[in-house]
Amino acid sequence: MKSEFWHERWQSGRIGFHQAQVNCFLQRYWSALMAAGKGRVLVPLCGKSLDMLWLREQGHEVTGVELSDLACQAFMSGLGVDAPARQEAGFAIREHEGLQLLCGDFFALPEVSYEEVRWVYDRAALIAFPADMRRAYAQSLIHNLPEGVAILLITLEFADQQGPPFSVSEPEVRELYGERFEVEKLETERSVGRGGRAEAESVYVLRDR
Repeated sequence: MKSEFWHERWQSGRIGFHQAQVNCFLQRYWSALMAAGKGRVLVPLCGKSLDMLWLREQGHEVTGVELSDLACQAFMSGLGVDAPARQEAGFAIREHEGLQLLCGDFFALPEVSYEEVRWVYDRAALIAFPADMRRAYAQSLIHNLPEGVAILLITLEFADQQGPPFSVSEPEVRELYGERFEVEKLETERSVGRGGRAEAESVYVLRDR
């Protein structure tokens, strides 16, 4: 998928993937990752997610990575904050009280941006990519994250293959991440999704071996 697709979605306001509340799986299961205490959380393809505020309230520093500058501006505006961007390593960077937004291509994220990361929270990144990009995305995390990192991952599964979001099965999660992480499925919640299709939303914790 090309970046123009996502820019057009934000420009036209077609952002049905945005949740107006903090994700229930995040609130329910984040404590399962907290044995290591506080630290920096990486949120790939973060949009203007309120989940980042919740994570900060738990005492974490948060780095969100987002392609659309409109999303980054909207997030800061929602806080009532004027956070001018500075340019660094091909990214427009905005910061405010423990929150850092990096606007640019996730696949161009410099290695230094991973150095202090202790957790990854992925609600909307893996399922946003078609199959070939999902593999490239997972490999980016596997090869760049420091030792000891844990990931809270949320996926969707449904019958048709059109997206985004794309359907990602448990076997695919294990195949993508199993070379480095122990994969544990915590819960699956079934519901009726777009167009009346049956969907299964699953939450996993991935722990470094």
